[in-house]
Amino acid sequence: MKKSICLYFQVHQPNRLRLYRFFDIGKDSHYYDDFANRTILRRVAQKCYLPMNALLLELIEANKGAFKVAFSISGSVLEQFDRYAPEVIDSFRKLADTGCVEFLSETYYHSLASLASPSEFKHQVLKHKAAIEHYFGVTPKAFRNTELIYSDAIGEMVYEMGFKTMLTEGARHVLGWKSPNFVYSGAQAPSLKLLLKNASLSDDIAFRFSDRNWSDWPLTGEKYLSWIKAAAQNDEIVNLFMDYETFGEHQKASSGIFDFMKFFPEVVLADGEFEFVTPTQATKKHRPVAELDVPDPISWADEERDVTAWLGNELQNDAFNKLNEQVEKLGLLNDEALWSDFGHLQESDHFYYMCTKFFSDGAVHKYFNPYDTPYEAFINYMNVLSDFILRVDDAISVSDVNFAAAKTAKTPVKKAPAKKAAPKKTVAKKAEPKAKKPAAKKTVKK
Repeated sequence: MKKSICLYFQVHQPNRLRLYRFFDIGKDSHYYDDFANRTILRRVAQKCYLPMNALLLELIEANKGAFKVAFSISGSVLEQFDRYAPEVIDSFRKLADTGCVEFLSETYYHSLASLASPSEFKHQVLKHKAAIEHYFGVTPKAFRNTELIYSDAIGEMVYEMGFKTMLTEGARHVLGWKSPNFVYSGAQAPSLKLLLKNASLSDDIAFRFSDRNWSDWPLTGEKYLSWIKAAAQNDEIVNLFMDYETFGEHQKASSGIFDFMKFFPEVVLADGEFEFVTPTQATKKHRPVAELDVPDPISWADEERDVTAWLGNELQNDAFNKLNEQVEKLGLLNDEALWSDFGHLQESDHFYYMCTKFFSDGAVHKYFNPYDTPYEAFINYMNVLSDFILRVDDAISVSDVNFAAAKTAKTPVKKAPAKKAAPKKTVAKKAEPKAKKPAAKKTVKK
């Protein structure tokens, strides 16, 4: 049996917040930088999404279906495609029609809901599943959580929602001596099969490809395949997971990244030792070799491979907790605009911008951060959140008033029961005196 290569790409763009000042609170509830969102989305579409989708379609057709990939596309970016670049959706539909591309499920808003609220997590997963069915006509069978966040408890929730395959990070502190190049199963959900990212090989493309100071620059298809074969010498599958924006946006076209991708599948297929598979195909082909015990959440971010990129300091935790305190109140409302804003304020990017890490991780954070400092990100977000909380509280107040008024209107006014007429007393009438008979006249003899 041939060994496997699983290529997976994450597609996401956040709804960036505009500069929202303290004096805007209570006066202006439009939170988003529409100009920046449109400009960035259009730029990335031209540099990455459209040319890369066209290349993948060409590779699938040229290799007669032997080349396969997988995508996870957040609901947030699908909304922006609809609004600013509908041609990108069309290009993804063409890929879907080939049958060689698998679309995974995730949280609709690319959120940290799995760490906060099981009910909100389930709601977003189902909403995203419906969106993928709507846009691409396929039902997701495998799951990829935001930023590959996973724990035993999260895996159990995912399995209970009907998914049999889940992607996560091959974190060294979890694996220990084990290799990420096998299929594993969940500790609390043994029937859930796990695919683990090979971090080193994935980052060779995602982060190091264009670095001319890298000792292995330039990277060629033949060289890369030799590394894959060495890593999986006694293993079964190599999972290469990365941001889709790697191609053309993070790694510029001038770096040769598109040329690399054009010839890499040909090199792999000509060699014959490996074949390309989608996540669902991988877990059908390969059996789990062991259970993976992950009591605390892991992710694919930073050296720690935990969730401290989003919830690692007081700023992040304060903002995260205040936002999620609104869940119960929102549950009393049927306000589509509030629920939409609540979803977009959950996007993990907002908390990522507040990260205060330095050194190597700090450089990565700075690249993706539109704010000069984490503190500016926090202040701007909290101003927005303050206005949002005011709107929620006002809606609750109005709802209470309307409910009370409706209740009063529907409650019939009870009329006092009519007094029954008092029964007439029967008064005994005095017997009228009987008329005296006239006395008989005496006959007088004359």
